Amino acid sequence: MEPLSEALRLLRRQSGLEDAMRRPGGIRVVEEREIYPLREQLKHHPAAVRAILDAASRPHRPAETLSSTDVEAGQRANRG
Repeated sequence: MEPLSEALRLLRRQSGLEDAMRRPGGIRVVEEREIYPLREQLKHHPAAVRAILDAASRPHRPAETLSSTDVEAGQRANRG
């Protein structure tokens, strides 16, 4: 899988887990067990994560709402 797509998938999953952990009555142990390895996987794609977060900061959108097209467009805009 392409690093950008993989990083987006992981960031979406991380956001979902964090939301589940905040909900009252949620099973936090299950989410916590999944979130630590997920964060380790994100460390393998630092450039992709940085590009996603940069693209999210300009329109002030949550990173998990972006698509790979949004990120690529943001990268082109930075170069041009």
